[in-house]
Amino acid sequence: MEREYQSRASLKKEVKSLFAGHWGKAVTLNIIPTLLSIIGVIIVGAVLMAMIAISANTDPSMAANESFSGHSSGSSFAGQIPSFILGLITLGINFTFLDWLRSKDADFSSLKGAFSVFSKRYFLGAFLIRILASLFTFLWALLFIIPGIIKGYAYSQASYIFKDLTDNDPQADVSFLDCITKSRELMNGHKFRFFVLQLSFLGWDILAGLSLGIGYFWLTPYKNATYMAFYKDLAGDQFLQTTSADEPTEEVTVEAI
Repeated sequence: MEREYQSRASLKKEVKSLFAGHWGKAVTLNIIPTLLSIIGVIIVGAVLMAMIAISANTDPSMAANESFSGHSSGSSFAGQIPSFILGLITLGINFTFLDWLRSKDADFSSLKGAFSVFSKRYFLGAFLIRILASLFTFLWALLFIIPGIIKGYAYSQASYIFKDLTDNDPQADVSFLDCITKSRELMNGHKFRFFVLQLSFLGWDILAGLSLGIGYFWLTPYKNATYMAFYKDLAGDQFLQTTSADEPTEEVTVEAI
């Protein structure tokens, strides 16, 4: 019998119920990525306005030559570093949301929750899985953009699988490539469903932008927690179940990609 999964409305309702009376906790947990996102939007807006002002008073051909001077690739790489760190912080926040959804216990430190991925238990695995998943996605995108996007969705749950496997047995030697493979298998038939779930927040994103970013203080935790509700519903407890020590370990191959 085919398993039934929660609808988008059901996932969102679960999160709203979880946050009832605890919105302050949810907002403070997400305060760092929310503030950085708002600052980023302000900076981008300021840069665009400056470029428009400069182009209005500069010869177009000269402006083009200056724009494509040789420092672009270096600055682009440097710009990825803050984004990568922000991604790790968001991952830690999502770990905390996942625990909260499962335990229904809001008695935790928002500060510790925001930086939970930087703990000894999680950091190396979270860091390497993010690197590997990004690398594999990039390699697929070299072929065509669409396969890269599809693979990005396929690998999207790898870090949460790693968390579950590590929480299940902190002493276990969890394979990072195996987590990516399991994510690909888990998302088989569910990639479009996750895409539509993300797309369902588009209207709220527009409204949050029109509020000069203030709406993101509530929207960001709502979105992140809903994505964790999606994982919780999809994975269940299959990665939290104790396996026998005598069970053979699967050999990990390039099937991860």
